Amino acid sequence: MQLFSINTGYFKLDGGAMFGVVPKSMWNKLNPADENNLCNWALRSLLIKTDDQLILVDTGMGNKQDAKFFSHYYLNGNDSLESSLAQHGFSNSDITDVFHTHLHFDHCGGTIVKENDQLIAAFPNAQFWSNAKHWDWAVNPNEREKASFLKENILPIQETGKLQFVPTPLSDFDSNNLLGSSDFIKDISIRFVNGHTNSMMLPQINYKGRTIVYMADLLPSTAHIPLPYIMGYDMFPYTTLQEKKSFLKEAAENNYVLFFEHDPINECCTVQETEKGIRVKEIFTLDSL
Repeated sequence: MQLFSINTGYFKLDGGAMFGVVPKSMWNKLNPADENNLCNWALRSLLIKTDDQLILVDTGMGNKQDAKFFSHYYLNGNDSLESSLAQHGFSNSDITDVFHTHLHFDHCGGTIVKENDQLIAAFPNAQFWSNAKHWDWAVNPNEREKASFLKENILPIQETGKLQFVPTPLSDFDSNNLLGSSDFIKDISIRFVNGHTNSMMLPQINYKGRTIVYMADLLPSTAHIPLPYIMGYDMFPYTTLQEKKSFLKEAAENNYVLFFEHDPINECCTVQETEKGIRVKEIFTLDSL
């Protein structure tokens, strides 16, 4: 197995929304906001190469939206999904599987592109993975989350005829870690969490004797490791709190590698127990493993 970090650009979100109840005087030291109170965030996907599959975990926000959309989210930087794949010798047509942690626009927007006013899959040879609970949640969105679930990102996936569902656990929780889990393929299992949105999936990968967890929006960045640092975007923040507490304890005890989708600087870290709670132990890049 080989793993590659795939940078698809950066975007901006309101700092207060990203840090919830934490005061700006505290979070602004971690990711300083601009004059409009916006902080810059990465759109970092993960590419997993096995003997017979090339799996892309999340696809960024894409570039098919209109100018009004980007006036809110400020896609920026020199990276793109295509250029980052090319740096590692791959193209969109090489991808066999696209795995969506969840279907918010900044995680699945790059899956569908617009060509000649038609919405088509950016990955012509891929299967597309979600899970039944989250798919139903996304295609029938509640009023609070509706702006994150864009039908032009989601419905064309089903229209490809290649949509697949990961089996969901019988329970949202298991007795050991409060996080449901399901097997995906050899050396990759899927953890299910429900605080940010219903049935978000976190790939957990056995790699070179280490356990790597793709954090998606359970922990968007290293700045979100302290327990109270929970996004205002989360549908069920108290559930997020419990999920973070359980996961971080497990991660510290087992020296897991946390891979961050949105941290603008740090790709990976390990965590440790301190007198202030669980905090960052080491920061490093995926390539250094």
